Amino acid sequence: MTDSLIYVFTTNGLFFLISVLFWKFPPKKINSIYGYKTPKAMLNQQIWDFANSTFNKSLLIYTGFSFIAVLAFVTFFKIVLTWQPMALVILSLVVSVVKTEKALSINFTDEGKRKSKN
Repeated sequence: MTDSLIYVFTTNGLFFLISVLFWKFPPKKINSIYGYKTPKAMLNQQIWDFANSTFNKSLLIYTGFSFIAVLAFVTFFKIVLTWQPMALVILSLVVSVVKTEKALSINFTDEGKRKSKN
């Protein structure tokens, strides 16, 4: 049980902590070091701010859910975990990226201009 708790805190817990830091301290300017960096997200400052805000909120929600879920499995069901915590970390990241890219496509053109809301 102790080994499973350590595993959960070093995977899901650490990833949740990183998502809190990204949410609390989003990158201010376009850079190649810190933030949500895709070619479309880096087209201009407006897209950069939107993409990082969307990604950070999504990542916070999904990593929080995965951390609580895996912690519950270890605590209440006494399940020995192997690959499940890491799978939820990867799933949280993939879902956050997909949701962010979808939001970028809905709100911005490929040239980086905001789409009109009709």
